[in-house]
Amino acid sequence: MADGLFGIHAAALEVRAQRMGVLASNIANASTPGFKARDVDFRSALAEAQGAQASGNDFAAALKYRVPSQPTLDGNTVELAAEQTAFAENAVQYQTTLSFLNGRISQLSRALKGE
Repeated sequence: MADGLFGIHAAALEVRAQRMGVLASNIANASTPGFKARDVDFRSALAEAQGAQASGNDFAAALKYRVPSQPTLDGNTVELAAEQTAFAENAVQYQTTLSFLNGRISQLSRALKGE
């Protein structure tokens, strides 16, 4: 029933939350030698989330390693400015999706009340 009410947005919110965690991990490990930055391929993860609603949304296939533009000598591939930018963009997209869902819930609530 949630698929019909919220469409793709419920899955998108979950994927954006997953991506936020991955990006936060990258930022936290910016100075860890040998740490390899990763990111979630949003399209793959969203398709996987829609197809795997009952199986727990395993995003492993959509999790990819980033290719750095300037690798460091210690093997760390985190580029802090790029990670912070990606995190900020993802946060805005997350908030937008959440606002849409809140609007949809409000609309349904008004319909149930007969307003």
